[in-house]
Amino acid sequence: MHVEHLLQDESLGLRLLWAEDAQLAREISGVTVTDLEDPARFVRRDEVVLSGLVWWSAEDGPARAERFVSALRGAGAAALLAGEETHGSVPDDLVEACVRHGVPVAAVPAHIMFRAITDTVYLGRWGELSRRHTLPENVRGRLSRMAAQGAGPEAIVTTAFAHLERAVAYVLTPSGRTVAATPGAPAIPVGKAAGLLAEAVPVDADGVSPYERWHLYLPDPDDAPPRMVHELASVLGRCQEARVRARAEERQTADELGALLAVPGVDGAAVAAALRACGLPDDGPYRVLVAETGAQRAGLAEGALAEVVAHAVPDGTAVAGAVGRLPDGAAFAVVAGTAEADALHEVWPLVAAAEPAVPLYGGTGAPVATARELNGALAEARYALVSARSTAAADGSALTDASTLTGLDALLTGVPAEVRTAYSRTVLGELRSNAVLLETLETFLACDGSWARTAEALHLHVNSVHYRIGRIEHFTGRDLSRLYDRLDLRAALLCRADSA
Repeated sequence: MHVEHLLQDESLGLRLLWAEDAQLAREISGVTVTDLEDPARFVRRDEVVLSGLVWWSAEDGPARAERFVSALRGAGAAALLAGEETHGSVPDDLVEACVRHGVPVAAVPAHIMFRAITDTVYLGRWGELSRRHTLPENVRGRLSRMAAQGAGPEAIVTTAFAHLERAVAYVLTPSGRTVAATPGAPAIPVGKAAGLLAEAVPVDADGVSPYERWHLYLPDPDDAPPRMVHELASVLGRCQEARVRARAEERQTADELGALLAVPGVDGAAVAAALRACGLPDDGPYRVLVAETGAQRAGLAEGALAEVVAHAVPDGTAVAGAVGRLPDGAAFAVVAGTAEADALHEVWPLVAAAEPAVPLYGGTGAPVATARELNGALAEARYALVSARSTAAADGSALTDASTLTGLDALLTGVPAEVRTAYSRTVLGELRSNAVLLETLETFLACDGSWARTAEALHLHVNSVHYRIGRIEHFTGRDLSRLYDRLDLRAALLCRADSA
């Protein structure tokens, strides 16, 4: 199938925005669906790229469009099919970038599902293969029935490849979690699996967060004909959509648990009942996580937490987890069983990488043994979330464990920035504008109140240090011979640095 064949399909309604005539005769090798701002590692040469343009924004549209299209050109993409649903039309910035880089671009009407385009491409490319290159009719029918009856991906993959000897296949998430695999397939470490998605077939399913979207991966592509792989990906898409619908009901129950945990002093028996309704055990240990993203997209943080929990709570284990939303809109999760903080920190950047343009912040409290303690664990996790947000690198992601906030400087990162600024301003007063006295105060505190060491560090006579400390005490109303006043001023200096 050539690019022009796809554009001529009236059922798709694609509208060509720019292309040179010679480019329309280019043969299409496949389709990649992506909303990553830099999709280069997921695009193969001669593929058509489908994008909903979620990554584009009006504020820095030209720069984002330049990065995206440059990546397509570098990967050798055949054309860009840009969805109109998100922004109402294809932004001019994007069209201009395509013209500069010589990448054909067409608009996809809002009412056209991306699956219809992928179906057209793959059926057109492999439609002339004989029937033995597709799923056998009896297998196809059985898979359809299994999907309709709510079968899981493990059963579907096992059934689909049962007639092929030695075929190995995996269903992977963007963070490298193995959702399903053919019997006997060797395990793939999550870090390695996350790097294999460029060679996998995306599973198109509506309503799935980018952190949880499945990909069908075959280590040896020759193990199954491409058309069969595409058919199986379509069945898996229906399977994941059914899971999304079931998850919506589970989320309602989890939201009720979150409403209880957000109330200080809530009755422990009520919390225990809500835990049971979520499928969590009566006894701990439990761990609470909270998360937020830098984007106001509904369900994004919940999707990320669900993937993190899925890593911590593998299928078939005795532990369980619930993910929902707190009354103020923050995403939260309660995990029962042993969910080690180190393991959560290892998987967090892998999950965040699924949407690299969206920072993912998270906080977790210390494990608790009973339902009654969950309210306090949630408060700890919230505090740690503020710390993660305030200490993360620009446009970066971070997960903070409340148990690591063991020093005054670390503890203060969990205080909201507005509170830190107000505290510093109130305690330091006029001192905030006097750089010389601020340096003297910082050095004096760092030298544990030693006049001689402070004088040596500042290259001053000790009498000059006494004079400056006197001025500091005058401006702040504090007595630097008292420990508590020193602590107050030290905290004010840290808050000033954090809020600068």
